[in-house]
Amino acid sequence: MSDKNVLIRVEGLKKYYKGDAIKALDGVDAEIAKGEVVVAVGPSGSGKSTFLRSLNLLEKPTDGHIFFDGVDITDRRVNINLHRQKMGMVFQHFNLFPHMTILRNMTLAPMKLRHKSRAEAEEQAMQLLGRVGLADRANAYPSQLSGGQKQRVAIVRALCMEPEVMLFDEPTSALDPEMVGEVLDVMKELAHEGMTMVVVTHEMGFAREVGTRCLFMDQGKLIEQNTPDTFFDHPQSPRLQAFLSKILK
Repeated sequence: MSDKNVLIRVEGLKKYYKGDAIKALDGVDAEIAKGEVVVAVGPSGSGKSTFLRSLNLLEKPTDGHIFFDGVDITDRRVNINLHRQKMGMVFQHFNLFPHMTILRNMTLAPMKLRHKSRAEAEEQAMQLLGRVGLADRANAYPSQLSGGQKQRVAIVRALCMEPEVMLFDEPTSALDPEMVGEVLDVMKELAHEGMTMVVVTHEMGFAREVGTRCLFMDQGKLIEQNTPDTFFDHPQSPRLQAFLSKILK
């Protein structure tokens, strides 16, 4: 992987709690290239969500470096908010503002941070809502939407900032099973369009079908990574073999 294609580079990333009693991340090295869909899997408590949330410093590392577009964002002199604008984040529980309409939820950040006019921001928001089949819900409030609809709104809200990478933290785990597909379909479309994505998920079908690379984490360490076919069909480490044998029954 040539350096010019690397969008995110992680070196020696550590996140400790209670001194060093809890090692959520324990020396992780990783690279994410432009256009990749990197899917992180592992048991609960393995560090995968901490890893994802560290990429835009929602979790402040105990040690190590994270380079985004060649800039060390762990350097205290760096304006992290400027770099966060290039990283779309989609959470497990949507994080929509309940007192604002869907349209207002989507236009707030582009108008405030990117200084777009209301008309420009609303035009873009309506186009994106149309893409996910929710243009008719623009004036609804989050409480009037299903979980799947809220998560689709959360995804296109992040896209309103025209990010260079999308970070997904277990985006379907809070949804009813019948709503999972509609959210994964939006993510698949993004992947096919070449969006760089880092996804923490329990959806192994998505990881195999859409991922360009899968990471397996356990006890704060990156144990194994490979292309989806090799990752699922020929796992190398005994720990990954044991993990897959339990979830791919």
